[in-house]
Amino acid sequence: MFAYYLQLALRALRRSPLLTALMVLALAVGIGASMTMLTVLHVLSGDPLPGRSAHLYYPQVDPRASGDAAADPRPPSLLTYIDAMNLMREGRTTRAAVMYAGSEVLRPIGPGRSPQSVNSRYTSGSFFSMFAVPFRYGAPWSGSDDAGGAHVAVISRALNQSLFGGVDSVGRSIVYGGHSFRIVGVLAHWRPIPRFYDLDSSRFGDVEKVFIPFNTARALDFSVAGSTNCYGKPGSSLDTSNCGYIQMWVQLDTARAAVAYRRFLVNYSEQQYAAGRFSRKPNVRLDDLMRWLAVNHAVPDDVRMQAWLALGFLLVCVVNTVGLMLAKFLRRSGEIGVRRALGASRHAVFAQLLTEAGMIGAAGALIGLTLTMLGLWLVRQQPSGYAQLARMQPSMLVATLAVAIGASLLAGILPAWRACLVAPAMQIKAQ
Repeated sequence: MFAYYLQLALRALRRSPLLTALMVLALAVGIGASMTMLTVLHVLSGDPLPGRSAHLYYPQVDPRASGDAAADPRPPSLLTYIDAMNLMREGRTTRAAVMYAGSEVLRPIGPGRSPQSVNSRYTSGSFFSMFAVPFRYGAPWSGSDDAGGAHVAVISRALNQSLFGGVDSVGRSIVYGGHSFRIVGVLAHWRPIPRFYDLDSSRFGDVEKVFIPFNTARALDFSVAGSTNCYGKPGSSLDTSNCGYIQMWVQLDTARAAVAYRRFLVNYSEQQYAAGRFSRKPNVRLDDLMRWLAVNHAVPDDVRMQAWLALGFLLVCVVNTVGLMLAKFLRRSGEIGVRRALGASRHAVFAQLLTEAGMIGAAGALIGLTLTMLGLWLVRQQPSGYAQLARMQPSMLVATLAVAIGASLLAGILPAWRACLVAPAMQIKAQ
């Protein structure tokens, strides 16, 4: 029976090619615009660490003076060195990592190479296990390397390719910031979207090229490439000043552990307030990874707005398609009346007309998919940091086809039902 409906639908579409083309084009343009922006939104708003994000938290305490906190009631996102070290030492977590962004000169290896300044991350060795960072060669540095300020490094796959041609470089050395570091690991491809662990710098950029132990970077006084916020009078160094420049992540495997750690942050703030370091009573936050991304608007507001506008445009296209289908189906009232008089039920006529609408949706899906690809290509030409991430994914490919056919069927329900209400006797009499 379905094959018969397809045959009837194909004949009907051929009889009015211009009207058919208008309906297909209306759906295709709406699908292309909406799915382009929904694909971008889907790529940027996904979970960067599926299965782990619910157990990763970003602790915050508030060392500001009372007057400094008036503009933003939330505590600062960056910790001072004193607070970061206290939380690392006293807090009970499964894992914890402190970090900050840096950039130093990497001395060339071999003749004909120029020095290059590379983006780096100075962090704890637990950074790699907490965030499930994959390794191509080697492994992270050890806890003793962390504590002892060892001159060891993990480098990115891109830097390993540039310096060593992609071969296993574990055990070899690089000269970074004027000091020699032994390579203990080389990353495999890893590019979390967004780059959640540091939203102060490039949110959708590549990961850093060099990773060095936090204590080693502080001992060598490697500079801060990210944000630095000082509260009160500056001291002789960053590590003795009331200046925030450190990010910290903790792993808490249960809800009870998260509650206990938040209580620890409150108690810690009360102690610092009583000691005179903090000027305000406890003001703390402990957001999990996805909440942290939402609070900091990791997905650009303009992307969300454009996605809503594109969905609105799709709705307009569907409404226009409803009007065109209604005109098309009602123009065939005589044909429908004859079919009803010959014994076709309303259900059969309704199914036939919906099949016709589905064929329009399938054609709109194919053209809409092409327009989506074109739209994503245009997005990639923009100078935005996330532009190169705008690529079609298999899940969105299926969604594009489903939305197109679903929109056409939705648009066809009212016209098909209205056409089914045609009185056969009146149409035969009119003939």
